[in-house]
This record gives sequence, C-alpha cells and structure tokens, in this order.
Amino acid sequence: MSDRPIKLERDEQHMFNVRAMVAGIIILFALLAILGRVYQLQVSEHDKYSELSRQHYEKRIPIPPNRGQIYDRNGVLLADSHTQYVLQVVRDNIGDEDGDGKSTLADVDKFVERLGAIIPLAEKDVRLFKTQARRFKYQPIPIRGNLTEEEQAVLAVNGPRFRGARVEKSMERYYPLVETASHVIGYVGRIDARDLEKLNKDEYIGTSHIGKTGIEASHETRLHGQAGYQLIEVDAHGKQQKVLSKKDPVGGQELFLGLDINLQIFAEKLLKNERGAIVAMDPSNGEVLALASVPTFDPNLFINGISQKDYSALREDPGRPLFNRALQGTYPPGSTIKPMVGVAGLIEGVITPGSRVYDPGFFRLQGQKHAFRCWNKRGHGSVDLKYSIQQSCDTYFYDLAYRMGIDRFSKSMNRFGFGEKTGIDLPSEASGLMPSKEWKEKRHKRSWFPGDTVNIGIGQGYWLATPLQLAHATTIMANRGVRLKPHVLRGVRTARNQEESILKPEPFPTIEAKDNYWSLTIQGMENVMRPGGTARAAGAGADYRIAGKTGTAQVFGLAGGKYNAGRIAKRLRDHALFVGFAPADNPKIAIAVIMENAMGGGGATAAPLARKLMDAYLFQQYGEDMLKPAGEAAQPEVASDPASETPPAKAEKKSTKKKTTGGNR
Repeated sequence: MSDRPIKLERDEQHMFNVRAMVAGIIILFALLAILGRVYQLQVSEHDKYSELSRQHYEKRIPIPPNRGQIYDRNGVLLADSHTQYVLQVVRDNIGDEDGDGKSTLADVDKFVERLGAIIPLAEKDVRLFKTQARRFKYQPIPIRGNLTEEEQAVLAVNGPRFRGARVEKSMERYYPLVETASHVIGYVGRIDARDLEKLNKDEYIGTSHIGKTGIEASHETRLHGQAGYQLIEVDAHGKQQKVLSKKDPVGGQELFLGLDINLQIFAEKLLKNERGAIVAMDPSNGEVLALASVPTFDPNLFINGISQKDYSALREDPGRPLFNRALQGTYPPGSTIKPMVGVAGLIEGVITPGSRVYDPGFFRLQGQKHAFRCWNKRGHGSVDLKYSIQQSCDTYFYDLAYRMGIDRFSKSMNRFGFGEKTGIDLPSEASGLMPSKEWKEKRHKRSWFPGDTVNIGIGQGYWLATPLQLAHATTIMANRGVRLKPHVLRGVRTARNQEESILKPEPFPTIEAKDNYWSLTIQGMENVMRPGGTARAAGAGADYRIAGKTGTAQVFGLAGGKYNAGRIAKRLRDHALFVGFAPADNPKIAIAVIMENAMGGGGATAAPLARKLMDAYLFQQYGEDMLKPAGEAAQPEVASDPASETPPAKAEKKSTKKKTTGGNR
C-alpha cells in the first residue's frame, strides 16, 4: 500500500487560485463593460437620449422669421413676401412602412418614394431633403413648397399614411417689378447642400430659402432676421396637446437702397434691345442711383427652382441676360479716361497747364516707322490739355503716356480705382485690369514694350475697366480728388420700427492735386459738351452745365483698313462709351454709359443717353409711368453728409485686348 496522500493540498490550492483569478478577470471585464456602457449612455450620448426621452412628450418647433422687404430711396417696394403653403417632414416621426416608429435613412427613401406617388416632387428638392435629413433628425424639413389647393387636399386625405409630414404656412419671396433692377436686387433660392455647410443651423432651421445674388445675397444677415420656436407637448402618437413655451421670431430688417427706381427703369428703357450698362452715382456720398445691365431677367423664376427650359433659354441667349455687365463686364475704357490721365500727368509734373503738343494726325516713337494714328487723320495742330480733352486728341495722350512711363501711369490710375475692386456691397464684382510690367511678364512671359504704354494712353491695349469703375473714377473727378466707396444700401429699419442709420461709406485716400489742375481738366470736359466738342449735340440746349468725355473702344484690329460699322458684323463693331457729371459746378449725378457694338461712337450714341438720364434725374421727370410708393413706407434716418449740400472740396492739406490704330473719340 502506497504512502502517497489521497489529496495534494498544494495542487488544489494552486488550481483554486487560478480559477479565482480567471473568475476575477471575467468579473472585472464585465464591470468595465457595464461602466463603459453607463458612461456612453450618461455622458457621451447624454444629449441624444435626453432628446429622445423628451420626444415622447415635447417637440421644439422652429418658427422661421419673415424676410425683410427691400425698397428704393423713395419707398417704392422692390422685394416682398407673400403667403405660400409648404410640405414639411420630421424624419424621426416617419417610421417605416410597418409603423414601428423607428427611422433610418432607408425609411426616408421609402417615405419619399410613396410621397412622390401622390404629389409631384422635384429631383433637386428630394436630394436636398435627404441631405438635410442626415443632419436634422428631429426638426421639420421642407420637401415641397408652393402647394396648390388640390395638392393640399390630397395630403389632407392621405395624412394618416404619412406620419411626420405636415403642411405649414410660410412666406414666399417675390419681385413685383419683375425684371427691373434684377442684377441689383438679385434673388433668393432654395437652400442647397453648399449653403448648409456655411449656415448657422439654429438660425436657418425651418427656413427654405437664402439670398443667392445681388442685395439679397450681400445683405442676407440683415434680411433673414432671427428664428423663433414653439415648445409643445405631444401624446404618444405625436399629436400636439398644448404649447409649453414660445419665442417669437424677429423679422429681417427692411432695407432702403440708394437706388432711384424711376431712374433705373429709365436707364433700362434707354438700353432696350441693346447690350450695355449704365451706372449712375451721387458724387456727394457714393450712393448708386442706378445700375442697369441689359438684357435683364426675371428673378421670380429662380425662387422655387427654375425649370430646365427657362434656364436653358437664359443660358443660350446671346445677350447673356444673367451676366451683370455693370459689375462684371470688363471693357477697354477708350478715351473716357483722358481727363484722369491729364490730371495724373499734371500731378507727376510730366506736363504743365500750358504744355502743348503738335498733332500731325499720328504719333511715332523715336526711330520707329510704325504710326499710332489719331482718330482725326488730318491732326489737330498744336494742342494743350484742355483742347485735347475737348477734341479727344489721341496724339496728345500717346505722348503723355509715353513720357510718363508705365510704372507711374499704372500707379496713378490705381489711385482713381482702376485695376482693383471698388468694394461695392454687391457680390461678384470684377477688378478689371490695370496692366504693369510685372503683370505682362507673369501673364504673357514677355517684356513690356514702349508701344504698349502708348496704347494704354488712350484706354486701349491691355487696359480693362468695368462700367462701375468708370462711374467711380468720374465721381472722383466731380469731387476734385475726394474718393468715396460706392454703395447700394442707404438705410435700414428693424422689424420693431426702430429706425437706424447706416454708417457713412469708408473714404479712400484723397488724390492730392492743385485746385487749378482739377479746374483745367473739368473745363476741358465741359467743352466736350459745347460747340466744337465731341459730344456737342448731346450737350445742346442744356439748362445746366455738363462735364463729360466720350470714348470709342475697338473690338478688333483694322490692320490698316477703314472702319465702317454698317459693313461689318455687329459683334465686331466698336463699343460706344461716355462718362460725365452734372451740374458741373455742383455735381448731383455722375454717369458712365457703355453700349456694346454700337452703330456710332461715344459722342453720337452713348452721350445722348447720358444727357436724357441727367435731365430726367435733375428735373425728376420720368413721364406718366413714374412709380410712387404704394403706401406710406417710412424711411430710416440716414446720416446727413455736409458734402450733400455742396460738392466735396479737395481735402485741406468681358472684353478682349486688341491693338489700336487710333479712333478713340
């Protein structure tokens, strides 16, 4: 019989310890898993489950604010809102086809498919709804607007089949003057995925539209207002029981523009059946009085999504009605810039008030055979600055630009606002082009030649400017060097009728020059409108003094041939331009006009339009169709500017570049 013990206590103790350790580890992991889940529920996803819990008895319903109205300077309504009915859907309440109350993105797809079987749904609206549904599970999301009475009836009958869907009343934007000032006012459109990325979701919950272009876009924050909400109690079926609390929305501000809508209508009528732009400004404060780009378009088409047919018609229109020529169109400024070049030459000391140049009808660089021709082939003889502006003598300005040099020339024109954006409160402004040596080397990989400078001297060559820039530079001439930032917004009024004033536009550095430099140049511009000037017919019979300058910008090179507008295609005709201000001794309005591919030059075609605009504005005579405010729309207090009484005194101490052969007048 063996002496080995029946039990090995040491082995059993070891086995027990191992089992206890394994059990302890299992228990520890189980406790950690429980603690992790508790942390997830109580901390990480606290907001989510708190919201889910509240959803059983509370709903937060957003109340979008009413969008602010837009008026012209005299209180004429330009943009308003009217009632429409919108179908909204709360994703969390959709459930699936079995009605189990759970909502997934797959359920959203099924829901939309069933909904589309009873009312029409646009594809782009469906895409946007699904995008928003991923972000906003518990808030109402619009899926279809502008419901007809028949569609509302269909939805009412089928309501029980579509949990989470309801029809709500909202305000829809519309533009009572249709195409008038469409490029300035702009339009609103449905919020899309790109908009969602930059919007404050709390402020735009329940809002379906946002400003897309024009004033509607640039002053979106003012126009939109602040959203409100209702906190309601609901039963297990989601039916409202009572309102627990409410925060009223704050409507958007009402905007008053500097625009004179009668002048705007008049300007658009003058350009009817043509392609062109007119910009009119008040030199005393930088307000834009009219900003016409023709052809125009109907902004109402875009509010709820433009049809493919209408959009194709606008895109394929050779007149490019969606293109804002006043802000985005870039053209050779032609001879309209000669007064500014003259002032720059005087400031730089390249010329004096008495400097004279002999004009034989052309200009040649020393040692060169090529002739830069003046529009008057016979020449003007011996001319000074004032007479060269009156007669638009190209040779004088060829010589001036060449002697000034491109570096000084470009910097001088930068001071007049060329080659940079004016900073107007409208989107998509073009900067134009004020060329320099560095620009050409970078853009064309070529050196700057003296002949390039000669062309620039008469506003041709590489130089491109927008109609707004030309109007802005003209206000600087009218103000004798004082430069004010152009702006469209004049004043605002809040929803609570608390009137506010808008800060004055930020002034730019004044162009310092002797007063007689300005006087001499402006006298030349006045002579343009008198007998012997290039716009004498347009200035005839005026009861006030007009300062102006004509211009003709070439669209293609003549290569030695003779220009005849009647024998070439319209798209190859010269552009006709005019800039001016009136009254010359107390400026109230400054104007820039450009007519694309016109039959005549600036003096024959563009200047008469400017004269008609000046007459209409200064005498407030627009005919029997003159618009007046529909009601007593009070206007906000606008900070007075001493310069509005008298002209500001000098401060106390898409076009393609073409080679020119002259012809600017």
